[in-house]
Amino acid sequence: MRRISQLIFTACATAAMAFGPDCDACTNVLVTKGASADGSNIISYAADSHQLFGELYWRPAGVWNSGDMRQINEWDSGKYLGAIPQAPRTWQRVGNMNEHQLIIAETTYGGRSELWDSTGIMDYGSLIYVALERARTAREAIEVIVDLADTYGYYSSGESFSIADKDEVWVMDLIGKGIKAENGINTRKGIVWVARRVPDGYICAHANQARISTFPLDDPQNCMYAPDVISFAREMGYFSGKDEDFSFCDAYAPLDFSGMRGCEARAWAAFNILCDGKFTFEDENGTMVTRDAYDYVHYAMGHDKTKRFPLFVKPARKITVKDVADVMRDHYEGTPMDMTADIGAGGNALPYRWRPMGFTHDGKEYVNERAIATQQTGFWFVGQSRSWLPDEIGGVNWFGCDDAATSYLTPIYTCTSEIPECFREGNGNMVTYSPTSAFWMTNRVANACYRMYNIMAPTVRAEIDAWENSMAEEVEKADKHALELYAKASEKPRKQIRRNDDVRKTVDPYTEVREYLTRFSVDNAQKIFDKWVALEQLLLVKYIDGNVKAQNPDGSFVTNGHTDCIPDGITQPGYTEKWKESVAKDHGKVIEVR
Repeated sequence: MRRISQLIFTACATAAMAFGPDCDACTNVLVTKGASADGSNIISYAADSHQLFGELYWRPAGVWNSGDMRQINEWDSGKYLGAIPQAPRTWQRVGNMNEHQLIIAETTYGGRSELWDSTGIMDYGSLIYVALERARTAREAIEVIVDLADTYGYYSSGESFSIADKDEVWVMDLIGKGIKAENGINTRKGIVWVARRVPDGYICAHANQARISTFPLDDPQNCMYAPDVISFAREMGYFSGKDEDFSFCDAYAPLDFSGMRGCEARAWAAFNILCDGKFTFEDENGTMVTRDAYDYVHYAMGHDKTKRFPLFVKPARKITVKDVADVMRDHYEGTPMDMTADIGAGGNALPYRWRPMGFTHDGKEYVNERAIATQQTGFWFVGQSRSWLPDEIGGVNWFGCDDAATSYLTPIYTCTSEIPECFREGNGNMVTYSPTSAFWMTNRVANACYRMYNIMAPTVRAEIDAWENSMAEEVEKADKHALELYAKASEKPRKQIRRNDDVRKTVDPYTEVREYLTRFSVDNAQKIFDKWVALEQLLLVKYIDGNVKAQNPDGSFVTNGHTDCIPDGITQPGYTEKWKESVAKDHGKVIEVR
């Protein structure tokens, strides 16, 4: 999604402002199979937009005729941009994954405003979803993205893509070339780009700031780039040094305070958590080094741009899907940017700041932190691609809606032929409430917690952890049963049936596998939705009016013994010490007891 607007950080000049005043921003964490606990490639994504509704996009596979066209609408706005020829065959996609376990996510960094091409047809969202329809591997996806942008023109600003298949994980930075019109035609149509494979055993992260700096020029197995990525920067006056010193992010997305504090800080936080505060990586000389995460904290805070942390690091331990999900719930806890610790958190340690994200006082500019978890998330996911399983079983999209810190993820197998009602497109929207929509129900729970966060959020987090931990076990069981069904189906020959029009159609031998995993996905998504309906009611009853009602071990409320309608053991937790101190300083002379 679009990068944090320049209105947030008025002290800085950033090209992202040219693409609208949104305060949208996203975060991606990339984990290779050598760094994961079970050998899967993992990508996380939070689509953080104040205007994006949380729903799970689903499109079936298709076979198309010559002359069929694929309509392109800008993902952010729905604006019609044009149409392109359909591919002869397209793959099923479920959210940001397809049936071949390909995963694509993104964050928008904006970059130089003069490089936007208003004549282009392909916006960044369409590049993602069309690539998922046409590609089976990460390398194929990169080829499709480049071909689409170069052929039809690129309509969006600078983007970072996370791309993973069963074997490889790639990070890709790209940006358009602007407009150079000759006879009414843009002769600069297309993109400049660099894509780097994340070394196996490493992790990567990006959050609305281009992160690929220098890159190997002669290692096609691990690095691909546009032939003119350097020459175009020279032509535009962005770079004048030696080719080997060329840095993509410095040329096309010059770093500023907002890029560090509002964006790079989130990538730093993800690394800090998954690396236990120690960054191990290969330096420019090929030597493995380990440095304290806090060696880079001044960079993350926007104070020293010379302390850029590496693109790839080794995690401190093998990473699970649950680990990545919990990273997406971070508010900088325990760091100098901890959003629960300053007076801005109010009397109940609320780790959110309502927009706008900056303010002026006594002639000075200040910012409110932008952490990974944020209130405006439309949907988020952790995608899992597993090479040891067939495609019918291997791809899992752990999907959720709204603020990651107070919402759950539930597993949706990418072979599914049905989307749960709670995630279904058209079940509500940003101005239409639906009582059966997960987006609206998770928002109800989140907004309930915002009024007394440090007291109420732990109740929600306990429910999240219980569900996600149980689902990890249930997915293992589902995998096992699905493999049994798959093995039986593999023993049967593929059959063809003759329809009335004498057209022969091959029967899918793995229908039973798909049906089983569809029911698993749908039933569990609806089960946790029902739990969230009950949870929202519990939050109202238990925490009404700032009180906390005591509960028995079985979950029932403690009563006074005379009637089951009169609660007993009610407490009033009050406010944090930080809040008390601040109120005393501000208003103590009036409210002091004498």
